[in-house]
Amino acid sequence: MKISIITVVYNNEATISSAIESVLAQTYKNMEYIIVDGGSTDGTLQRIRSFGDRIDILISEPDMGVYDAMNKGLAQATGDVICILNSDDLYQHEMVIERVVNKFSGSGCDAIYGDLVYVSARNVDRIVRYWKSGSCKSNSFEYGWMPPHPAFFVRKSVYNQYGHFNTMLKSAADYELMLRFVYKNKISLAYIPEVLVKMRAGGLSNFSFKNRFMANKEDKVAWEMNGLRPYIFTMYLKPLRKVMQYFLRPLPDNTIGIDRF
Repeated sequence: MKISIITVVYNNEATISSAIESVLAQTYKNMEYIIVDGGSTDGTLQRIRSFGDRIDILISEPDMGVYDAMNKGLAQATGDVICILNSDDLYQHEMVIERVVNKFSGSGCDAIYGDLVYVSARNVDRIVRYWKSGSCKSNSFEYGWMPPHPAFFVRKSVYNQYGHFNTMLKSAADYELMLRFVYKNKISLAYIPEVLVKMRAGGLSNFSFKNRFMANKEDKVAWEMNGLRPYIFTMYLKPLRKVMQYFLRPLPDNTIGIDRF
């Protein structure tokens, strides 16, 4: 099984190296690594190029935003499974992709998801918030549930059948894509109950109260785009779930992922 990992970046020389290193450290080797740079003007490109031919595909050109860049990566991907790792993120340990591949092989499902922790931008060992995904039921999206996008691994055939990111959305295209795949089209899922990804706090949709408000408005649009009607309380439960994540912490063995499936 070939895995395509896509990282999109723009002017992020501070963290791009750690994202790349977490990919290159993976024990699973049948991978291609695609980086899509939006035409950075800082030292980002120099840092990427310092890894030489260990980066399989590098695109550097202006784009129309993060989701347009992700679509460019998807167009280049030749793997059986697509993984998207943001330039602020890193894999929790070096066996993440190997565990994902084993889960795909054992379950035959369309997509795999796991848990994610938000960490301090200055100290990736300090957990700020714990996104424990839990099991997905047929109506989970109606109750504000969604998997963390960087810990959501999908067969390329699903993208081919149901489409890529909708660039009309500025901060909720990942939510819309997962809603379309999981809730509307009922792709089959399997859950790895462990932390797979570390995300530095301060991303696009959670950067400020204003951005969170705008993202929540786009969530409603995502339902409308798919001809779906959520409950009145659905749009309130989603941000409430995020608040609850500040009160959770992963179990000690959850950080190293031993004997989880």
